[in-house]
Amino acid sequence: MAATAAARLQAGTRQAPALWQMRWLLLVLVAVAEAEQQVPLVLWSSDRDLWGPAANTHEGHITSDMQLSTYLDPALELGPRNVLLFLQDKLSIEDFTAYGGVFGNKQDSAFSNLENALDLAPSSLVLPAVDWYAVSTLTTYLQEKLGASPLHVDLATLRELRLNASLPALLLIRLPYTASSGLMAPREVLTGNDEVIGQVLSTLKSEDVPYTAALTAVRPSRVARDVAMVTGGLGRQLLQKQTVSAVVHPPVSYNDTAPRILFWAQNFSVAYGNHWEDLTSLTFGVQDLNLTGSFWNDSVARLSLTYEQLFGTTVTFRFILANRFYPVSARHWFTMERLEIHSNGSVTYFNASQVTGPSIYSFHCEYVSCLGKNGDLLVPRVRPSLWQMTLQHFQIQAFNVTGEQFSYASDCAGFFSPGIWMGLLTSLFMLFIFTYGLHMILSLKTMDRFDDHKGPAISLTQIV
Repeated sequence: MAATAAARLQAGTRQAPALWQMRWLLLVLVAVAEAEQQVPLVLWSSDRDLWGPAANTHEGHITSDMQLSTYLDPALELGPRNVLLFLQDKLSIEDFTAYGGVFGNKQDSAFSNLENALDLAPSSLVLPAVDWYAVSTLTTYLQEKLGASPLHVDLATLRELRLNASLPALLLIRLPYTASSGLMAPREVLTGNDEVIGQVLSTLKSEDVPYTAALTAVRPSRVARDVAMVTGGLGRQLLQKQTVSAVVHPPVSYNDTAPRILFWAQNFSVAYGNHWEDLTSLTFGVQDLNLTGSFWNDSVARLSLTYEQLFGTTVTFRFILANRFYPVSARHWFTMERLEIHSNGSVTYFNASQVTGPSIYSFHCEYVSCLGKNGDLLVPRVRPSLWQMTLQHFQIQAFNVTGEQFSYASDCAGFFSPGIWMGLLTSLFMLFIFTYGLHMILSLKTMDRFDDHKGPAISLTQIV
């Protein structure tokens, strides 16, 4: 018996590390899954001019904790000192689409009180996707900014409170019906929460208390799609079959105090004479990539890539981009002014002015090449040129870079393809024939005089 007990104890000792490793792996997977979650955040206030239009709320953009602080700081410093945080268990931006009042059917909306509050609020801001980490630290952030501990309240305690406009207060309101949401329809859950929001706002309005309110959730109610695929451009994902790449290289990132320039390509190939070299593996995912000569400011960016012993010498590729404000569009646009290839004391220039887009976006193109069959976006200043270059699935961003991810991509693909042009021209031609025929039919006039067989014959000299 003693030997059996000892054997069991020894086996349990061997299994303990394995069990601990499995638990640790499970915790890591849960943490990674939570880090990829995003929830919406709705802000409104009784004061005016607290927020301007959010510049980065385009498709695929995730508001980070640093960006969220830039939206919250003006409201906390200049706005009311009473802050309401409505915290729901689950919520996604798709819930507003599925259960909100669309096409003017406000009576069918599950967010009637919230929509009314946003319509009447002098200041409001809607962030469709906020990083999970930013939301998880929102209560602590508000507590530090206001200098007041969060007070968990409900409708009963809220009526008994006497809020002072000069003293800061952080009221945390956990919306009900979340624990029993599995037994209720989602519309009923959201409608019940919206009624609570309406009652809280009515109480504050009756007491004439200025406030700033925020609505968000602990986790999303729906599984979000992988927004990392947005970097390839949304316009190509409706009918295109998604290809699976064996190796995904991280982008080249030039940093000074923060990431400034991002550059990526699925394939980066250059040729001198007729000899081609693939630089993909020498460029992406390389820790000691030589970026000497790179430069960045608000108006000019230069990404410099240097390779030793390329075609028997040292070769440097420089992507030079400029950022300008255009009054016609009232926004900044960036343009890749040129591409320079430095080797053996000589410089070869390629014009790349078609690589352009709004400064808040990145630029993506399936092919950026000097070869005519691949679009000819790189035009050598001197022809013929000994240098040739092809970049497949090229993407670059040199302004308004946030972290190590590209912003929404402005794609080089034109909206009107040859097939669309043929269809439009054929339709216009058929419409012209139809219009001409209809005009001829409407131009016909009936006779207003007729022959009488009992009287003399009528002679008509002209029929009009």
